[in-house]
Amino acid sequence: MRNHEVTKSQLLLDEHGELREPGWSRSLVQQYRRSDIKAPKFRIKEWDYYLVVNKDFAAAFTISDDGYIGLQSVSDNPHEHTETVLNVFPMGSMRLPDDSSYGTTKFENERLQMRFEAKYHMRQIKCHFEDFQDGKPLDADITLEQPPMDSMVIATPWPEKHAFYYNQKINCMRASGYVKFDGKTYRFDPATDFGTLDWGRGVWTYDNTWYWGSGNCDVKGNSFGWNIGYGFGDTSAASENILFWNGTAHKLDDVEFVIPPEGYMGQWKFTSSDGRFEMTFDPVIDRAACLDYKVIVSDQHQVFGKISGTAILDDGKKIEIKDVMCFAEKVHNKY
Repeated sequence: MRNHEVTKSQLLLDEHGELREPGWSRSLVQQYRRSDIKAPKFRIKEWDYYLVVNKDFAAAFTISDDGYIGLQSVSDNPHEHTETVLNVFPMGSMRLPDDSSYGTTKFENERLQMRFEAKYHMRQIKCHFEDFQDGKPLDADITLEQPPMDSMVIATPWPEKHAFYYNQKINCMRASGYVKFDGKTYRFDPATDFGTLDWGRGVWTYDNTWYWGSGNCDVKGNSFGWNIGYGFGDTSAASENILFWNGTAHKLDDVEFVIPPEGYMGQWKFTSSDGRFEMTFDPVIDRAACLDYKVIVSDQHQVFGKISGTAILDDGKKIEIKDVMCFAEKVHNKY
């Protein structure tokens, strides 16, 4: 069944290490336990990724344990700079939480101290990155509000034995706090600015290309957000395409990313099979990041720009937005 919603509280994996019930849900009703995975430790991938955006500035923070490598990174725009710290063979030693709703995710060494903490109805991001760019440090202290609200959760299998992807996207978290860099302080206002969490756990195949887009905005006092994407695993049970209106999820079917032949900085289009997400996207910055360590290869194009168009909720209500800052990306990874 396309867009099958999982509502039963249960363990994510069965006794053989396979998904019990592929599909999507509004929260983590299926419980992930790293100890239930049957694949080797070096193949397990776990990460927490936060993106916080206002009309002039965006900051992204990643803590990840990808088995044989850990990639901890911070990015900021408009400086178009990403800095990454690698740690080898973490293989679970970083102890990322099995649930996104509580606990602490952290990484610390002599250069980078980064901490994500999930508390009651809020999340906090703290970061100090020494020599982030040109010898100058970056500091951040950001709070995200998370009242009771739906999220996008998807449990996706691959044909390969023991391979699966369990992912949660939380949109529309109103942001406050700051990022400081190069003598400037960039502040976030919860009336207009939002953060998004991308929480992923699973066992991936080696070579994957995916498309992902996400954004949030305030529409006359109402929170509105969207998550769109495809390209990984067997999504026949459900897509990850979804709208959020005042904390309630409105599920979409397929959404296509139409990237222009002239390249990433031309105007994109997003079109949906059910006609409920029709947008144009005008890029401002292509945050391209390429890593090539032979075995580990990553070619990322996370493009920030302004989106305009219409979205339709489950009850037929039409939401119109214009020139909202958001991002869309195409990523090819071998890792």
